[in-house]
Amino acid sequence: MSEQTVTPGAGVTPEDAGAPVEPEKAEAPVTPEAPEAPEVPEAPPEPTPHPVPEGAPPLPEVPPVVPVAADAAPKPPRRVLRAVVRWTAAALAFGVLGTGTAFGIASLERTDVPGLATEGDGRWDYPELSLPALPAGSPRPFSPANPAEIHHADLRELLLPAPAGAKPDKKLTGGWISTETFLDAYRKQDRRSVAQLLKDAAPRHIAARGWTMPDGTTSRIYLVRFNSTAFASRMIDDLDVGSSAGTPLARTDTTDLDPAWGSVNDIENLSSFVFAEQAPFGAEHVRQAYTLAGDTIALVVHERPGKRETAGIPFQQTLILQNQLLA
Repeated sequence: MSEQTVTPGAGVTPEDAGAPVEPEKAEAPVTPEAPEAPEVPEAPPEPTPHPVPEGAPPLPEVPPVVPVAADAAPKPPRRVLRAVVRWTAAALAFGVLGTGTAFGIASLERTDVPGLATEGDGRWDYPELSLPALPAGSPRPFSPANPAEIHHADLRELLLPAPAGAKPDKKLTGGWISTETFLDAYRKQDRRSVAQLLKDAAPRHIAARGWTMPDGTTSRIYLVRFNSTAFASRMIDDLDVGSSAGTPLARTDTTDLDPAWGSVNDIENLSSFVFAEQAPFGAEHVRQAYTLAGDTIALVVHERPGKRETAGIPFQQTLILQNQLLA
């Protein structure tokens, strides 16, 4: 008795589909007739061989058999292929992610990357600067309305303030100083000659400020205002300031032009002459600079005791900021 399968129709519930089905009555078996023997097809005619041109090598009777490597690996199953595809995609994704991360880090500044921050270059923390007020109707020193290049602002207010962490100098407090106090910046054997130069040039005012930093560097800034730009320029010449530092300062030996100072640091309308003490130096290292700014001369000095040189970056910073106030 043969079994039959019932396909549930539309609207049949799962319970109906799983219900038992009564079998139908079996029909009487039918004896099949013996099959006739199939006809044997005739063999196709053999193909006529193509004529071989004269001089050509004879064709082989049996076509050559292409050898197959005995150790040829069978095709990998689909499951292995899918796994390889997934791992390849994951590797590419992580590679792209890693490349993007590396590019992001490379495009940042070193100070923006934790653990790779570059140490400071030694600059001092100066307060925000502002130009002092001028008397009513007075022009700036290098404006077209001031061809004589006179500084009408209070000279003391043109002094650069001390940076954060500085210990003020008790003698150079940012006020007026005497000629004798200014002469202390030079060697004893040269003070008489410098005093004579000042007497001849007759400066109007001298203001100064000094301080000492935690690393022992002492800074002094002197501003000397004359009656005209001609007297200020002559004072620079009489001190022999130019290609050399001219009249030596106190506690200096051999002083030459500072190669670290370039024209990019110069400010329009001002002329700066920057020098540094060369090795071997004495008990301290000195950097100095003169700036000619119209009717005013600035002398900036950085001095550091010991065998280490005075840091160049803070010195340039101090000089540039002072020049900006004078400009």
